[in-house]
Amino acid sequence: MEGPTSHFYFSQRLKLHYVDWGNPDAPPMLLVHGGRDHCRNWDWVAERLRDRYHVIAPDLRGHGDSAWAIGGGYDMAAYIYDVAQIVHQKGMAPATIIAHSLGAGIALNYCGAFPEAVRKVVAIEGLGPSPAVMAEQGKRPIEERIRAQVADRRENSGRAPRRYASLDDAVARMASENPHLNEAQARHLTVYGAHQNEDGTYSWKFDNHARWGGGVGGLSHADQHRLWSRITAPVLLVRGAESWASDPVVDGRIRHFRNARLVNFEGAGHWVHHDRLDAFMETVEAFLAE
Repeated sequence: MEGPTSHFYFSQRLKLHYVDWGNPDAPPMLLVHGGRDHCRNWDWVAERLRDRYHVIAPDLRGHGDSAWAIGGGYDMAAYIYDVAQIVHQKGMAPATIIAHSLGAGIALNYCGAFPEAVRKVVAIEGLGPSPAVMAEQGKRPIEERIRAQVADRRENSGRAPRRYASLDDAVARMASENPHLNEAQARHLTVYGAHQNEDGTYSWKFDNHARWGGGVGGLSHADQHRLWSRITAPVLLVRGAESWASDPVVDGRIRHFRNARLVNFEGAGHWVHHDRLDAFMETVEAFLAE
């Protein structure tokens, strides 16, 4: 495929990367990837939409070819600011947003804070832990949770990026994370998601410290639900039937949205847009055409 062009923008003094698929006179679309992922994971989706939309896909801070945040800076508020900045700087509002996992959580919070800036939203498994998990977490007093978080981050602060002897070894690791990927998909995601070290080995591009970011970051669950309820654009919630993610219709979280519906995809796990690309695109394109 004819690929996108690479660009950068600045947010909180960080140099953040994004790719632009061209067609600047078309309606704007923002594709936001998940944790430990990168913007080129959207290539198959972008290729099918670039003729009708001006597609821009950013690398989140600490991911892909974007700068790493020194001293932390991977909380939800920081990620929301980055999304707000690219929409503002590139004049994308009102934008259509398709987002996955951590990126979908960021996008939904952004849409609730800035509902006027969004036309439609597709959120693939972006609601976070299930109500049952959150209730269990809530049993622990705040001081205990903070102490556990400090201990966890301290223990992992010296964690070095994993090194793979060859690109093929990294591809094998990528494939093991998602058995639905075919060989071409796994290689594509690895080529754009890893870099070669000076000694010839390969490591993933994402900052290991980003593993412990992306939490609600000061927002209570009630705050989060309020943000979802403020979204005025139509919302399509997407879930893989084989995923760990809780079904928002069954657990009741869909009630926090004004105008949302859920589609479950059989034969798909957490990465629905990879696992069932054709079915996913058929559903998304019908939603966008409404």
